[in-house]
Amino acid sequence: MTDLARFSINQMTVRQLSLPDLVDACRELGVPGVGLWREPVQAYGVEAAAKLVRDAGLAVTTLCRGGFLTAIDPGERAAALADNRRAVDEAAVLGTDTLVLVSGGLPAGSKDLRGARERIADALAELGPYAEEHGVKLAIEPLHPMFASDRCVVSTLAQALDIAERFPAHQVGVTVDTYHIWWDDQAPAQIARAGAQGRIHTFQLADWTTPLPEGVLNGRGQIGDGAIDMREWKGHVEAAGYTGPIEVELFNDALWTRDGREVLAETAARFAEHAA
Repeated sequence: MTDLARFSINQMTVRQLSLPDLVDACRELGVPGVGLWREPVQAYGVEAAAKLVRDAGLAVTTLCRGGFLTAIDPGERAAALADNRRAVDEAAVLGTDTLVLVSGGLPAGSKDLRGARERIADALAELGPYAEEHGVKLAIEPLHPMFASDRCVVSTLAQALDIAERFPAHQVGVTVDTYHIWWDDQAPAQIARAGAQGRIHTFQLADWTTPLPEGVLNGRGQIGDGAIDMREWKGHVEAAGYTGPIEVELFNDALWTRDGREVLAETAARFAEHAA
């Protein structure tokens, strides 16, 4: 298979594969990069995972995920900060320079979006310097507005950049994910804004297919199956100066019921067809 030089498979896309099986399948198909998730990496062992991936010659393009920084309760905030420091430590061990942040939703009983976003900024004031010390960049990922209440109060690239710009670009930038921003006609201009400051820390692909499943979280379509023009968005990030890896990150129940190696091969082929 050709045109996979920038392709990275996010571990969640083929979560049915164990980490050794994922590494073996990537090596077999010529996939050069992986985006890892903390929970399966912790279950395998962070040091062991780092060695496994390193020995296979795979680049770890990102670690998912940190964040969930909107709590009001002091004890909950302290626990979130501690967990994010652990995430930075894990990213450094794994050899990736990018920790993706899903910022967190509204605390129970709160309706204060602005206040929640300010608490994210307050947390990043502590986490940014810590990440820099470990050679890791924090990448705020805006999620589609349907997740604003329970998962991520940062819904647009503009909102993400408004927070990120309070900090040096080598500490805090953004994740550009097609699934979450394709609907926003201001997103191309915000990508240019991010690129001009060197704040595009990772670029991820997933397609938008309807109807969305119940619960909506696991509705990310295989690239090429939905409404998003992947090459158009790739063009936007490249025009903004981004030349790094491109991850495909899919949460999809139907894909997870299939053979993981088959899904990985299909995803690589779709990437070559629609985004390379």
